Amino acid sequence: MSDQQHRVWEATQASPEFAQLRKSFRGFAFPLTAAFLSWYFIYILLTAFARDFVVTPVIGNINIAFILGTLQFVSTFVIMWLYERHSSHVLDGASDKLRDQVEKELAQ
Repeated sequence: MSDQQHRVWEATQASPEFAQLRKSFRGFAFPLTAAFLSWYFIYILLTAFARDFVVTPVIGNINIAFILGTLQFVSTFVIMWLYERHSSHVLDGASDKLRDQVEKELAQ
């Protein structure tokens, strides 16, 4: 990395725009990650230690464990959709602006 690239990168990292972009990303990603991991580990713990509960039939051969397992897939796709939506509405414009600014400064 050249000295100019290093200076531009340091200036970009120190900018309020970059700090706001990082805050927007972390403010969305960290809580959602914590929520998903909590939900995932609750599912694992229930299937490991509450077998009598999770084998309870709901409809026919479908039990609580099957429903909770299916909901793991559903929640993964919902989180993916929410992140894509957040990224498109909040992160993409700000990151494109920063990228254009960095490219302009590097071209000088």
